[in-house]
Amino acid sequence: MNIHITMKNALLIFIKNPIKGQAKTRLAATVGDEEALRIYKELLRHTRQIAQKTTTQRYLFYSHFIDNNDEWSNDSFNKKLQIDGDLGQKMAAGFQEAFNNQLEKVIIIGSDCASLTTDIVENAFKALEKTDFVIGPAEDGGYYLLGMRIFSPSLFENIEWSTPQVFTQTINRIKVLDNTYSLLPTLSDIDYEEDWKKYGW
Repeated sequence: MNIHITMKNALLIFIKNPIKGQAKTRLAATVGDEEALRIYKELLRHTRQIAQKTTTQRYLFYSHFIDNNDEWSNDSFNKKLQIDGDLGQKMAAGFQEAFNNQLEKVIIIGSDCASLTTDIVENAFKALEKTDFVIGPAEDGGYYLLGMRIFSPSLFENIEWSTPQVFTQTINRIKVLDNTYSLLPTLSDIDYEEDWKKYGW
């Protein structure tokens, strides 16, 4: 069932190129590089299926190089390369590009959330009809989804990335801006073996 969303919206997907020894390194510490790569490819497949059910513009941002011969359709995904910099700079550049293209509601997701669903993405776009931002908290203190209808680069500045403070710092930044926000259900990213055992397939 497709999400009924105007094409003035965009879904940004950030992924790492699935390279053995470079994907899911924290997971690989206990399961090994080969199994970590297999799990990451499963997460990519899950994320791709969700994205393909959205009738929105889709931007796929690769970590190292653009792969025009992978399982992500060149017709369905506008393939880009993440800029150099920290995670905040990379995400800010992705949002900036989408808003420069006159898009109205922009959502970003990663590829680490096994429990993310199409309905959650649909609800995120719906939330942006009423609030300036929407955020999906992750159990580790980060977030698995962020959406906005006004580009606010300050949400990506001076954030302690990859720490349990990311969600709280981001919410505090929204409050400083005096903007409105909606919250989605709290989900878990797959970073460690116990995460996969709990949420994996």
